[in-house]
Amino acid sequence: MGMQCSVCGKKPSVGGQKTYRGKAKYLGGVGKKITGHSTRIFFPNLQRIRIVKDGKTVRANVCVQCIRSGAIQRPLKRKPFAVTNVV
Repeated sequence: MGMQCSVCGKKPSVGGQKTYRGKAKYLGGVGKKITGHSTRIFFPNLQRIRIVKDGKTVRANVCVQCIRSGAIQRPLKRKPFAVTNVV
């Protein structure tokens, strides 16, 4: 399951890109003209992070929108093991 969010299922989508030529009207030109079209791919912003899934900590590809919206749960960061002083 490469290049797909493991939470929401977002994956690359196809779109269009236009090529322009000319000087903008507000800069004193006659306006921009479209001189070409090309197909391109929009990739989701995926991050490989550790999440809690079914009570276990696993690494997963998650899009940034899911991370920022709180749709996932991050594992607790614990301090390293320390010996307590016994008197």
